[in-house]
Amino acid sequence: MVVYGINVLKETKKEDIKRVYTSREEAIKYCEENNIIYQQVTNDYLHKMTKGNHQGVVIEIKDYNYYNIKDVEGEFVVMLDHLEDPHNFGAIIRTCAAAGVTSIIIPKDRSVRITDTVVKTSAGTINRVKIIMVSNLVDSIKKLQKQGYFVYGADASGDYYQKIDFSGKKVLVIGNEGKGISPLVKKNCDFLISIPLENNVESLNASVAAGILIYAGYQNDRKRL
Repeated sequence: MVVYGINVLKETKKEDIKRVYTSREEAIKYCEENNIIYQQVTNDYLHKMTKGNHQGVVIEIKDYNYYNIKDVEGEFVVMLDHLEDPHNFGAIIRTCAAAGVTSIIIPKDRSVRITDTVVKTSAGTINRVKIIMVSNLVDSIKKLQKQGYFVYGADASGDYYQKIDFSGKKVLVIGNEGKGISPLVKKNCDFLISIPLENNVESLNASVAAGILIYAGYQNDRKRL
């Protein structure tokens, strides 16, 4: 996989980096200090390697190794129900990392995966969380419920999130950008929560909604410390 950006370089595990292509002195210095193989090239060379805003740094890395449901850790887990937009995915990863959420669950089929856009949008923080790929979201929900997790689904029909006590082990389910949470997943959630909207706004961007709700749970956890 080819990813890019100076922050991505600094956040990527050194053992996962195959080679760095760069026109940037800062990146060259970083590679030399950390014994990372690099090649100094022109920006024109980098433009041909990627269409993204590479910031003078392109990194060839190993393909991402997804975790499985047995690798879930922490009292706060985020589950993405067939999210499709890599920018939303990357932004959610970054928010999770900032809030201390270390496990994100995605389905194997019909879902966005780790791409260069996801890595770039996450600003490299993908290396601070576990991306857990599962074959069936409902089965995973049931397994987590047996482990004491309470599952909250983000849905317009739910109760106002600020009225909810997010204490204890929890899973937050964020739905697809267009369809929301799938009916079967919704049916298996313990509780549905919503964000009130005004001025005839029908919905929020998935990553924005996720950010609001993740920090609602985060703040509740901080109060318990």
